[in-house]
Amino acid sequence: MNETKDYTYDDVINGFQKYQKVVTLYCVEGWAVKILWEGFLVKDLLNIAGINPEALVVIFHAYDGYSTALPLNYLINNDILIAYKMNNITLPAERGFPFQLVAESKYGYKWIKWITEIELSDNADYLGYWESRGYPSDANLP
Repeated sequence: MNETKDYTYDDVINGFQKYQKVVTLYCVEGWAVKILWEGFLVKDLLNIAGINPEALVVIFHAYDGYSTALPLNYLINNDILIAYKMNNITLPAERGFPFQLVAESKYGYKWIKWITEIELSDNADYLGYWESRGYPSDANLP
């Protein structure tokens, strides 16, 4: 099971159950903001696309070259959202359109914006943009 699946924006926002959650984003710089997010569960997308049994992490890629990875079990077990709305407004371009990951209990550098590709990988040591510059891969809040 190692194939590429393509989805349009409309496929995604109309094809999956919608969820809303109020979640606080915490930045490593010390600020925080509480936002009402609307989107779909990462696990719903992965279940339909198919999960390679060897996959350990999910690597998220953005249109600008940014990337980050999170453990597959974290995304599934915590009902992590990929959002397309914040505070009932479609994500504007500067806030992450088309999609932003709502990585609850993780610092903001894991909340990747402008998601255009999602990759399943067995490389648990994958380092994204900030991780390759010394930030912790787990990004856990204290």
